[in-house]
Amino acid sequence: METSSQGTLGTLAALSHDLATAVERAGRSVVAIDARPRVPTSGILLKPGLVVAADHTIRREEEITVTLEDGRTVPAKIAGRDASTDLALLKLEEPRTGAAEIVGTADLQVGHLVLAVGRTKGNHLGASLGIVSSAAGEWRTWRGGRIDRFIRLDLSIFIGFSGSALVNAAGGIAGINTTGLARGLGITIPASTVSRVADELAAKGHIARGYLGIATQSVLLPERLRAKLNLAGQTGLILVTIEPDGPADKAGMMIGDILVSLDGAPANDISDVQAKLGAEFIGRDIAASVLRGGALVPLTLRISERPSRIR
Repeated sequence: METSSQGTLGTLAALSHDLATAVERAGRSVVAIDARPRVPTSGILLKPGLVVAADHTIRREEEITVTLEDGRTVPAKIAGRDASTDLALLKLEEPRTGAAEIVGTADLQVGHLVLAVGRTKGNHLGASLGIVSSAAGEWRTWRGGRIDRFIRLDLSIFIGFSGSALVNAAGGIAGINTTGLARGLGITIPASTVSRVADELAAKGHIARGYLGIATQSVLLPERLRAKLNLAGQTGLILVTIEPDGPADKAGMMIGDILVSLDGAPANDISDVQAKLGAEFIGRDIAASVLRGGALVPLTLRISERPSRIR
């Protein structure tokens, strides 16, 4: 007759075996990337000949190598990079390689067991076990990148694990882990975002984003002025820099203006501006309102594509 302790040990042994199998399965598509001093970093073989990595870990533009699961070291070149989503795409000189088994994140819930699977120095596979600690909807990074789902992890992101795979209990890869988007916290860039950004990087080498040519700072609007002008927001964005010949300059904006609305919506903080700078807005005219000398001034802005020097 099986005792309770024997049953528990059997369950733990089965779980241990399943986790090891999941690591082995996902690890076939996890690579080590030598693109920075001393410590290699991890990446995922997304498609044959294409590796996706955490952009902040790619410190060299040349002499990049990728070590595959079978131990082969293959030269690679940067096909494109996007700091706003912390993703970089590398093209291998040997295109006949495998591809990751990608799964969605829709089924991931807070409390689910997950693994971070990376490849470390010496071509050793490594793993970290934890849980999903937070899961929410779409969000934007501080650089304006659109991430399809917010997924925060309660597990260790070891040195070299930015760019590692987020792996579910079945061994499917649900995204890329990074500490580059939230001040050292473990965040997962979901597979849907990875695929979308990688496709555009492969086609263009960069992600097209809108541009206004301004630097701003949030300021509190006086209550009396808000009531007088019927302003919806409690804050606005004071313009502290305007790029010469940029969209804002051409529209007639001036340093010291306070941006209070953009495209019919309040401009309370920088995220409200970033929401209007997606690729779909490039070339479009949008309405803006600024406070100047205590009065509202309507303006029209034509969104341009962000110049390469500030991508």
